[in-house]
Amino acid sequence: MKKGCSYILEKGRVIDPQKGIDQVLDIGIEDGIFVEPGKVKKPVRINLKGFIAAPGFIDMHVHLRQPGGTDKETIKTGTMAAAAGGFTSIVAMPNTSPAADTPGAIEYLKAHAETSGCVNVLPAGCITKNYEGVEMSGIGGLKKAGIVALTDDGNCVYNNELMEHVLVYSKTFRLPVLDHCQDAFLSEGGLVHDGFWGAVKGLRGIPSASESIMVARDIILAEVANWKVHIQHVSATGSVELIRNARKKGIQVSAEVTPHHIALTDECIKNFDTNFKMNPPLRGEDDRKKLIEGLQDGTISVIATDHAPHTITDKMVEFAYAPFGVIGLETAVSVCLTELYHTGYLDLRDVVSKFTSGPAEVLGIDAGTIELGKKADVTVLNPDFKYTIDKEKFYSKSRNTPFNGKKVKGRAVATIVSGKFVFSLIDGISGII
Repeated sequence: MKKGCSYILEKGRVIDPQKGIDQVLDIGIEDGIFVEPGKVKKPVRINLKGFIAAPGFIDMHVHLRQPGGTDKETIKTGTMAAAAGGFTSIVAMPNTSPAADTPGAIEYLKAHAETSGCVNVLPAGCITKNYEGVEMSGIGGLKKAGIVALTDDGNCVYNNELMEHVLVYSKTFRLPVLDHCQDAFLSEGGLVHDGFWGAVKGLRGIPSASESIMVARDIILAEVANWKVHIQHVSATGSVELIRNARKKGIQVSAEVTPHHIALTDECIKNFDTNFKMNPPLRGEDDRKKLIEGLQDGTISVIATDHAPHTITDKMVEFAYAPFGVIGLETAVSVCLTELYHTGYLDLRDVVSKFTSGPAEVLGIDAGTIELGKKADVTVLNPDFKYTIDKEKFYSKSRNTPFNGKKVKGRAVATIVSGKFVFSLIDGISGII
């Protein structure tokens, strides 16, 4: 299939939660934008009967590792992995080396994404210089350079006065603040969830309270500043309850959950497999169920991967010495369709919303919908596609997945970015990668 073609995507079930659409429709694409199907000149017609056509999926929590960690991932390999997983846009975390805390660092990312990336790469900038939590970064310059959010992901901003100042300042620039909530004193030295399996295996625990305490702090400051705080990778029951109550009061707090936290529990660490070591850690079954309840009632509006690549040698050490983090771009959609849709917890519209309208609303970006005149980013799903996850087939440079060998049902079968098929498993249609 040639790049730059005009298309009519026919007979697919179109789900666009932002527009309230869930019906069989034709989608017209010309010159990289959505147009009325009847106005497409000399279209290539693609039959999507039996498939779901959704707005392009957004992952607002991705570590591309470039610069500084290109042995783990690069912008090229990370965006290829994103496309293979069904994501048309990803938000790049700034905890690179050097950190993305200056306009120059943001320009570097944008330039490399333009030349070697195959999906939209949206930069996030550091809240504090070198994400050290001491001095606020130059937020105005970062905004001008093109960031969509602020975060010190990997670190929590512990200084309450500084965090309040950041929120007030970021409001001026309409930038949401994404926070990794973890109290340093409660979590110090922790490796796994502070629960049964950690105790049995003799591994120091990270208590749920270490997360919930900082979530409560962020909620208070969000109310004071009257601005957006987004809680990254929520894992604990107490956090969900705090966020639920805050949202009912109209406080501008939102939250994301990862596929691994909704699909796995701390029992997975019983064999000391470092591919189950992440931060926040896998928690208990009660926590997992509460996260799903949070997705069901809208308390949690976003699913994000926290894609954190590490080399094989990084992870091939004793559990205590292995780095935290797992990859997720190429497994997220399949795991969520398997664990949320096919179990009956969420319907397809709800699942789609967590990857589209949810993150678009938090970020305040013009995406996550199929609208005439907008850039034609589309994710095509086959909810009944059965396969076994095989890490050796990944586009990512790393292999640290907790889902290798998992049998799943449902996956993204095509990814269209600006009207071009970047990835495709549909017969007769080839992608760029």
